[in-house]
Amino acid sequence: MTFRPWARRIAVGSASAAALVAFAVPAEAAGPTTASTSATAAVTAAADVDYTTWQRDCQTVMDQALPYLKQRIADARPGERQAIVFDIDNTTLETDFGFSFPQPANRPALRVAQYAQDHGVALFFVTARPGIIAGVTDFNLEHVGYDVSGLYVRGFLDLFKNVADYKTAQRVDIEKRGYTIIANIGNSATDLSGGHAEKTYKLPDYDGQLS
Repeated sequence: MTFRPWARRIAVGSASAAALVAFAVPAEAAGPTTASTSATAAVTAAADVDYTTWQRDCQTVMDQALPYLKQRIADARPGERQAIVFDIDNTTLETDFGFSFPQPANRPALRVAQYAQDHGVALFFVTARPGIIAGVTDFNLEHVGYDVSGLYVRGFLDLFKNVADYKTAQRVDIEKRGYTIIANIGNSATDLSGGHAEKTYKLPDYDGQLS
């Protein structure tokens, strides 16, 4: 995901969640942001992207990923601990279309994730979201059906790092924990660059219109 003030896109229908997220917006956001202006910005950002088209395009990518994953999971080496790394915004959750809290799952990605987790694959989520809303994010992912083996969010110092480098470092950490990352799935080049995954799959972001 290309980092933006993602918080303008979450929990529009929940006053408590909206207040938490507004507090979490990084300093790069220009000027003060309120819940009402956040919702307006989200609607504007997604206005040029048709939901049905987005879902169809996501399904096309996941249809390419699933046969590989089925075969790779079946071919797991003895003792191998397999993992998939996912981005969150407009990859595993419908950030630009889910104007509620919890946000809905992106169904094509969820179906792939559930197949993997049902076959013993660990799911890790690496996001540019700030750490202050880690608990909210973890709850959302679990609530809609993802088994979260690990959630990586940005600490204060990470906010000053290049997003692609930050995400690569988290995958390195997952490998150091003894996992083989058989796939890395996201909707931006910053999610997928840097290696440390056997395969990468890019969901559509329509030239950055989706975060």
